[in-house]
Amino acid sequence: MPKNKGKGGKNRKRGKNEADDEKRELVFKEDGQEYAQVQRMLGNGRCEATCIDGTKRLCHIRGKMHKKKYMPDEARLLKAYGELPENTRLNEGIAGGLDEEDDGAGDDYIEFEDEDIDKI
Repeated sequence: MPKNKGKGGKNRKRGKNEADDEKRELVFKEDGQEYAQVQRMLGNGRCEATCIDGTKRLCHIRGKMHKKKYMPDEARLLKAYGELPENTRLNEGIAGGLDEEDDGAGDDYIEFEDEDIDKI
């Protein structure tokens, strides 16, 4: 068998110059839909989410939306356009509901230095 001397085939060269930074259109809710914030992913396309009206629901991510990645900028744009209520707190559930303003509630976390991260 011949040795592998190259760095890949022509398919690798073909995809090298493609730009994947395409801007996509912002999707607004339609009738029968509601905005929600995901609290935790449960697997198999299901997640536990808190809706804007305050109720906690078990949600299912449909197949068309399953592989899409959403940026925090999109949530900020929805709030700026008035789609989300003003009292909505963005990124509330990501850190486990902790906020810098809470006194004594979030003292359990560990802050790592750059040297510690290199050792890990």
